[in-house]
Amino acid sequence: MRRIFVGLSLVLCLSCSSEREQEAPKTQTQRERDSVVGASSLPGASGVRGALRVADSAAARRALVDSMAQVP
Repeated sequence: MRRIFVGLSLVLCLSCSSEREQEAPKTQTQRERDSVVGASSLPGASGVRGALRVADSAAARRALVDSMAQVP
């Protein structure tokens, strides 16, 4: 009888203390975080917007040069 009581107590304690799986937090890319900061009214947000604009311009220029290099 004592073994049954100890066994049930152990099972009860383990079942109550088990961690439930939590949803993984959704991660944002650096670009998404910078975009959020740029859209805010924080100090320096206009500088972040400018940096994003320059990065977009450079990526477009790079894509144009890459596409011209592929043409025979």
